[in-house]
Amino acid sequence: MTLPPPMILKSVALFVLAGLCEIGGGYLVWQWLRNGRGLAIGALVLFLYGVIPTLQPHHFSRVYAAYGGVFVTLSLAWGWILDEARPLRLDGRSPCLLGVGVIMYAPRP
Repeated sequence: MTLPPPMILKSVALFVLAGLCEIGGGYLVWQWLRNGRGLAIGALVLFLYGVIPTLQPHHFSRVYAAYGGVFVTLSLAWGWILDEARPLRLDGRSPCLLGVGVIMYAPRP
């Protein structure tokens, strides 16, 4: 299934939203375990992470395989912004995003 450009933009936005929910929810659970705050909101945000990928146009395995590359990239960005841990040039963002593109958006017979 080849997606038209508007569907690709929607799909990319869903990946980013899911990633922010997973990383943000995980971060809030991390804060709860380490600092005693954020559990309820973290749990809700993690629940939303489970719901958002269902809005993707492809089936489960393709979406979750591609999401791995999105997660790597967003995790590095999150660390850079919140923990001031600047990613290295060879952290693998580009190959991950290339894989996302092939898995989700490459033309199929």
